[in-house]
Amino acid sequence: MTPSRSTRGIILAGGAGTRLHPLTQIVCKQLLPVYDKPMIYYPLSTLMLGGIREVLIISTPKDLPQFRNLFGDGSHLGLQIEYAEQAEPNGIAQAFLIGEGFLDGSGATLILGDNIFYGKLGFFREALELKTGACVFGAHVRDPERFGVVEFNTAGKALSIEEKPKQPKSSFAVPGLYVYDETVVERTKALQPSGRGELEITDLNVAYLNDGKLDVRVLGRGVAWLDTGTPESLLEAGNYIGTIERQQNLKVACIEEIAHHMGFIDNAGMENLIASTRNPDYRAYLENVMRHG
Repeated sequence: MTPSRSTRGIILAGGAGTRLHPLTQIVCKQLLPVYDKPMIYYPLSTLMLGGIREVLIISTPKDLPQFRNLFGDGSHLGLQIEYAEQAEPNGIAQAFLIGEGFLDGSGATLILGDNIFYGKLGFFREALELKTGACVFGAHVRDPERFGVVEFNTAGKALSIEEKPKQPKSSFAVPGLYVYDETVVERTKALQPSGRGELEITDLNVAYLNDGKLDVRVLGRGVAWLDTGTPESLLEAGNYIGTIERQQNLKVACIEEIAHHMGFIDNAGMENLIASTRNPDYRAYLENVMRHG
């Protein structure tokens, strides 16, 4: 399965991880464990399940070597993974300027390295079918003031998006998964830094919205969105994933299984991954995947 329009994936895995200090003194947030896998496996698995095979990981100069050690060039997973530095956290939208050469005129899907999506991903695949414009999503939350908030009219059409408003106009936050057409770099270059001195992703979304080219889709009840940026949410996410895996006896965000399922690697490639897996339980799971498809 491949996206119907030209799109490449970016995982933004930078930032200082301030809310997770002192854990992030040891390792960057996106390499902390969420149950049995590094956090970054989850956003990578979302891109893979969308059929995206060309991925750019953006992180700090200090942390990039660890991601390179983890994934290499991605060829063992049937991917093409590249890396780029974000020396200073100057906003989420800066990712498109950093990744301009990688995108090379294509559309872009950006996912934040601390966002986990679980459930049926049809909403994401449908967004990748759009020929032009941008698509973001709305998730019902209890604390919308912490996020970008989307306001809808009675017909369900997006009217506005505000970044961390003191008085939110709805309870729908925009999670960290964004799909843009090939104009994204040009639009980002036209943005002005916010009062925080950052290129805000909300301002980019508003630019699309003002041109009538932003599609906002509400996540249904069958989709869980987990933001793992605090100790409490990190613990909750680990418990959530652990419960699912134990009850279903199926792994979540098993990138080796996904690579095989999506046809990114053949049986020989899967056998190589199994042979290099040290954890006997994980290896047994992959062997069972090979046997039963």
